[in-house]
Amino acid sequence: MATTYDRPTARKIPVHTPAAETRRPVDYVWAVARIALGWTFLWAFVDKTFGLGFATPAEKAWLAGGSPTTGFLKGTEENALGGLFTALAGQAWVDWMFMLGLLGIGLALMLGVGTRVAAVAGGLMMVLMWAAALPLTTNPFMDEHLVYAIVLAGLAMANAGATLGLGNLPIVQRHPILK
Repeated sequence: MATTYDRPTARKIPVHTPAAETRRPVDYVWAVARIALGWTFLWAFVDKTFGLGFATPAEKAWLAGGSPTTGFLKGTEENALGGLFTALAGQAWVDWMFMLGLLGIGLALMLGVGTRVAAVAGGLMMVLMWAAALPLTTNPFMDEHLVYAIVLAGLAMANAGATLGLGNLPIVQRHPILK
């Protein structure tokens, strides 16, 4: 731990500096999980935008006039909350919010800046997608959307942006909203 001196009394005051911290193996596990999940969100944005043929064919790409929310939300018609979610399918404001969410969450997690905000936004997105899929067909309660939401909460609580990310930049340290 570094120290600094208070001029009037010349006493030592401990200063917490991220550079002085020693990283534990678990910090790297959380950092890799953050980057992997960030890539998952960012890839969904890229594939839905350009229709690279993985989950989104070229003719259904957002840039080709397709709706990134229609396929998933129209498929919820028979589900418990299907009426609510089906009504949102294909609306321009829903498409924009979804795509900006994917992009923002993905970039924040990849860079390690704004991890807490990304965790909240991503967790909300995942819980909404989980709710749209109710009732689940392969498990009565748990699916990957809830697992992602739990991992996002862990990333925020572990300050995962500080390891292998830009979370240690002075501006991020001065402004907690950026952590």
